[in-house]
Amino acid sequence: MSIVIPKLDKVHTTIESILSTYLGDGPIRCFWPHQIQKNVNEFRRLFAGKVVYAVKCNPDPCVLEALKAARITDFDVASIAEIKSIHGWNADANLYFQHPVKSRTSIRDSYINYGVKHFSVDHANELEKLLDELPNTREIMVYVRIATPGLGVTEDLSTKFGASIEEAARLLESINRTEFRPAMSFHVGSQCYDPQAYAEALSMVSETLGRGSVEIGALNIGGGFPASYVGNNVPSLEAYMRQINRGLNSLSLSPEVEIFCEPGRSLVADGMSVVARVQLRKGNALYINDGIFGHFLEAYFHSFRVPARAIRPVEKLSKDIEFFKVFGPTCDANDALPGELELPGDLREGDWIEFSNMGAYSLALSSGFNGFKTESSIVIC
Repeated sequence: MSIVIPKLDKVHTTIESILSTYLGDGPIRCFWPHQIQKNVNEFRRLFAGKVVYAVKCNPDPCVLEALKAARITDFDVASIAEIKSIHGWNADANLYFQHPVKSRTSIRDSYINYGVKHFSVDHANELEKLLDELPNTREIMVYVRIATPGLGVTEDLSTKFGASIEEAARLLESINRTEFRPAMSFHVGSQCYDPQAYAEALSMVSETLGRGSVEIGALNIGGGFPASYVGNNVPSLEAYMRQINRGLNSLSLSPEVEIFCEPGRSLVADGMSVVARVQLRKGNALYINDGIFGHFLEAYFHSFRVPARAIRPVEKLSKDIEFFKVFGPTCDANDALPGELELPGDLREGDWIEFSNMGAYSLALSSGFNGFKTESSIVIC
């Protein structure tokens, strides 16, 4: 067991022990690398293709090191900044530039300076940019991303990205007339609650391929695999994989076609907690030192309620439970957690609350508005 935390000079075995000597004033991130590694191993056990981690979900070095320990070497990147970050951390990492809209500079830079050879498009003009900025060579693979709207997700990415089946078929034909290797991709959307969505998306892939004679070299089935939050009914990962296997079997692709997915949330959500301190209690309203401009912006967007437990390191808390509205530390009136938390009725200033399942899209979206930032990170192995 090891801990890395500024302002603390002892090794601790529990969050309670850490808090008993912590003198900082900000919230604390707590990472559980063994849980991340367990999630990766379970995903690999069930999915026969390559697992490519979506960096946007959580780019913290603690998370990346846990993934590296689990032998993850492939990363979905969405910007030149993510490319530089991952390459600087591990120059041997394989990078997939799967954002379908890219600047010309980032296209050139990613290929020339970082060796990126996988690019995504969903429009003819984006393909023209690739042809203008990259050498016309077989070492470059171009993925046509299709839209998969209305498949039971929290965030439908097809409202912003993805070609129609007809457009995608034309794009594949256009790529096939170049030296680029054609491929396909989709993303059912973030936090998908319906495993059937993947079978339906793969049916759209089948229909797209059926409109022409292009043989693809790879298929990216995206992410969307959900995490469990309070009140959400999330099917098992096995249920998703059954639908994916069913859809893949119906495609009858060549064994040489590389199949991969790009999970983020399902690998890291339960690999991080946020521990925040109560700064003031007004009746049944709590003011804590973290909020929607810190780690809770996605929870605010989608009304996610994460598991929460109160901690008082040196005293016992009441067994009587009350409902609390929780406000963040900034001056913005919108800075409030969704719903109410069930916590001990004697909660007071100085007590702590551990919010678990916070590994996905929390620190990645943190803005530091009003100057409120996390001071410390802990790694417990």
